Amino acid sequence: MAKLTLSAFADEYSSDFTTQLKALNDFNIGYIEVRGVDGKNVSTLTKQEVLLAKTKLNDYGVKASSIGSPLGKIKLNEDLNAHIETAKRVFETANELGAKNIRMFSFYMPDGKTADDCETEVIDAVGKMLNVAKDFGVTLCHENEAKIYGESPAKCKKLLDTFKGELKCVFDMGNFVLDGFKPYPDAYKLLFDYIEYFHIKDSLYAGAIVPPGKGESQIKNILDDYKLNGKKDTFITLEPHLQTFDGLNALVGKSFDNPYKYESAEVAFTDAVSKIKELL
Repeated sequence: MAKLTLSAFADEYSSDFTTQLKALNDFNIGYIEVRGVDGKNVSTLTKQEVLLAKTKLNDYGVKASSIGSPLGKIKLNEDLNAHIETAKRVFETANELGAKNIRMFSFYMPDGKTADDCETEVIDAVGKMLNVAKDFGVTLCHENEAKIYGESPAKCKKLLDTFKGELKCVFDMGNFVLDGFKPYPDAYKLLFDYIEYFHIKDSLYAGAIVPPGKGESQIKNILDDYKLNGKKDTFITLEPHLQTFDGLNALVGKSFDNPYKYESAEVAFTDAVSKIKELL
């Protein structure tokens, strides 16, 4: 049996880092995927801000399960060298905060180009980032998302196969649904050997993001199967996107009146925690 340990993007509860950690204590969640710290993206933190975040993590007894970086979330024809400098900064932050895994993406295509057109360039760019990651002793984990190269399960598999296990997979079942793909069993079985950890987001094919267990992402089936067949213990990071990312539907080109509405980010996040704990 593989053990699943709950982590969270607590910046969806509050932008204030101290408030995030207090909330995780209240929810009895001992891990965080660090993304937003006091209103700043983790990739832009100064060394002093990283040290302060580390002190707060220690004070509240919360550990960093991973770094929720925006690496690879640029157009392929933008300045890759500058992006690699950002990556180095992220890798240094990961080392300081004790996080081995770093979430990344596989680039947006230039205007007028498709993923097939740009496959060689994507592989080259990801390869360069992997080489730098080796120097820092960190692991890059690719997340599937709309309109990047690795949007589809097949493209994710192509990318992961290319690097023969050096690049890992963050499996986001909710994103697959939003992009029109079947997360279970199709995507899950295809990418199983590369899964490093999971992002927990639930969605409807109609275009809405809903609380865990209330959508069509088959979260319970996926996690139950992984507990039985997974080769190692892993994290599941709660990324509910119920309140703070309501623009995501527009990103995937869909319009849908979400039946789940919340008065605040805190209430939305609290409901998501309750729902994933019920599933577990």
